[in-house]
Amino acid sequence: MAKSLLLISRQAPWSGPGAREALDIVLAGGAFDLPIGLLFLDDGVFQLTSGQNAKAVQQKDLSANLQALPMFGVDDLFVCSDSAAERGVAIDTLALADMKALSAPQIAALIDRYDQVITL
Repeated sequence: MAKSLLLISRQAPWSGPGAREALDIVLAGGAFDLPIGLLFLDDGVFQLTSGQNAKAVQQKDLSANLQALPMFGVDDLFVCSDSAAERGVAIDTLALADMKALSAPQIAALIDRYDQVITL
């Protein structure tokens, strides 16, 4: 049986390559039927806000990659409710509707459920 993987995305969408790399890893894992989850933590919650203008910073828009997650079998999507609140991001306005909002103690339990954890 394949080991499960949790990827924790902590970077804002345009702060460097980390956000895109995290999505690429998750999409690749999903394509190979790897049991995979994705947690948006810290500034990573900014990846989920709508109305971003990627062209203004000469970057590719990440929203298409986010919308493709379910098509690749990535259904375990999580967002840190504490990180969102600290950054003024309302959970009910996020780009992905099927996310589970978790508090810090719930995130600790989530991490324990996975065999491997990668943080970007």
